[in-house]
Amino acid sequence: MKIKQFFSKPYRWGVLFGGVLAIFFTYALLDTFVIPKALVSAEQSESYARDNQTATSDPAYGQSEAGQTNSGISQPSDDSAAEPSDQNTESAQSEQAEAVITDTSYSDENISITIETVREYDTTFYVADIEVSDASYLKTAFAQNTYGRNIKETTTDMAAENNSIFAINGDYYGFRDKGYVLRNGVLYRDVSNNAEALMIDSEGNFSIVQEGEISAQSLLDSGAMQILSFGPVLMENGEVMVTADSEVSQSMRSNPRTAIGQISERHYMIIVSDGRTSESAGLSLLELAEQFEKRGCSTAYNLDGGGSSVMYFNGNVINNPSNGRGNREREVSDIVYFGYS
Repeated sequence: MKIKQFFSKPYRWGVLFGGVLAIFFTYALLDTFVIPKALVSAEQSESYARDNQTATSDPAYGQSEAGQTNSGISQPSDDSAAEPSDQNTESAQSEQAEAVITDTSYSDENISITIETVREYDTTFYVADIEVSDASYLKTAFAQNTYGRNIKETTTDMAAENNSIFAINGDYYGFRDKGYVLRNGVLYRDVSNNAEALMIDSEGNFSIVQEGEISAQSLLDSGAMQILSFGPVLMENGEVMVTADSEVSQSMRSNPRTAIGQISERHYMIIVSDGRTSESAGLSLLELAEQFEKRGCSTAYNLDGGGSSVMYFNGNVINNPSNGRGNREREVSDIVYFGYS
């Protein structure tokens, strides 16, 4: 009887309906930004890549169309993503032991890194010049070695777990449901974000692709090893592609930034800037692009920035990351790194 009396007042239905909406809205926010959803471990998916030769020669293996297994994870069309042999691993460890290392440089016969600290535009930023003897030393990694939504770690933790010499934050793919995700020759997501993405092929060369015009599966089949989906494009074919009015959606003009570029074959440039503090204002996209241009880059691409921006080198964070709650790293979903692991 009391329940009937309660709902006899029209406004009480509104209160109940509003409460239900609030619960659903809260859950939707938590599901989008907080609740981790592990979809597949990187180790598991890369095992599919290592078994690719068996898969393509044995129809009973579970192969479906375009090199995609029944797991939903697509493999490369050759063995380019295979792990190095024990002999190569021992050689790599030997090379690391012979490396010459300072606070701002690393050099062995395969990897050369120098880091410069620059002060311009009322901002401090860090420029890493990196050369490698083989494209396989340029890699990516997921937080907790797992592909999924809201799976996060700091760049430092991911870098250490993967024995990285040098690392930066990636494109924070786990914050979105769209945007191609191709990492180390394994395709995890082929859902277009209708934006320009950065593709890195098996030779380590950069190119810009328009998502939606070509599928990630087609790019994988043609030899792509990495696809990073954030943007915008800073430089293409040696030309600056942004203006003074360009900006990432819902972002301030000057920000902490992370961006990666290519100068020539296996020669890369990475810039990470401080920002949003009294010591460093941050860079605009145009200012960032102009830094790549003056250093001779042909292609440059903007990655996730703001509190995500971190440059890691030889066990230390080089920049001064700010996550909005102090000078500390924001947890992110992925990194780009250089190393032997």
